[in-house]
This record gives sequence, C-alpha cells and structure tokens, in this order.
Amino acid sequence: MLITTTETIPGKEIVEILGIARGSTVRARNIGRDIFAGLKNIVGGEISEYTKLQAYAREQAMERMIEDAIDLGADAIVCFRLGSAMIMQGAAEILAYGTAVKLK
Repeated sequence: MLITTTETIPGKEIVEILGIARGSTVRARNIGRDIFAGLKNIVGGEISEYTKLQAYAREQAMERMIEDAIDLGADAIVCFRLGSAMIMQGAAEILAYGTAVKLK
C-alpha cells in the first residue's frame, strides 16, 4: 500500500477517490511505566517507555488504517495524517487517517 502525506503520487494517476481510511487505538499508561517515568522526571531526559508506547500505538493505528483502505479497495492512501487526543487521565487515542484512492 502506497501511503503519502501529499495529495498526489508522482508518476501515478488517481482515478477514483474511495473515501476516508481510518484507524485508531487507545492506549493507557501502566503502573510499572509510571513509577519509572516518575523517577526519570526527577532527573530529566527522555522517558523512553512512553516514547516506545506512543510509537507502538502509531504503528497499530496505521495498520488499522491500511486494513480499512484495503476493505475499501484502495491502491494507495494520500493526504495521510496522524492525530492524538487525551481520552481520560493517563489514556490517549492515536488516530491515523487519509484518503483511500484507486490508481491507474
């Protein structure tokens, strides 16, 4: 599946717009990570446990978006974007979305 943040794909012609492909996941922190993150917060620096959690959540949201695009019959996704929102204290949603298209 071709995925791009641009509206077009060089050398390809978009012949049909199939709709919005989307995928999301909601992730919560856990007590083990929170304890380590609290200690890291005291000394400063990157909280790698949360970085890894966010990276995993982004990948899962993208995989779900690709599955949605395949269900729509897409060859590619253009105008790809990622968004995030806090759902509740300690939990956030990651949303991946873009326009599912057919290519010539």
